[in-house]
Amino acid sequence: MSGKTCSSILQTQKLVDQLRLEASMERIKISLTAADLVQYCKDHRRSDPLLVGIAASSNPFKDKKTCVLL
Repeated sequence: MSGKTCSSILQTQKLVDQLRLEASMERIKISLTAADLVQYCKDHRRSDPLLVGIAASSNPFKDKKTCVLL
């Protein structure tokens, strides 16, 4: 066999091994995962800064100085 053919066979074997590994993995139904995610979001919505915002006093990125235009 030539080096090119041997390389092609090795690449194909690696691909087949990867596909076998992925096929043997136990999968979770998407509907169950989505339901868990929705429930998590509902349970934590009061502490989510994207939903309730950040208090100006505790915001570390707030500008310390104001900009004055002349």
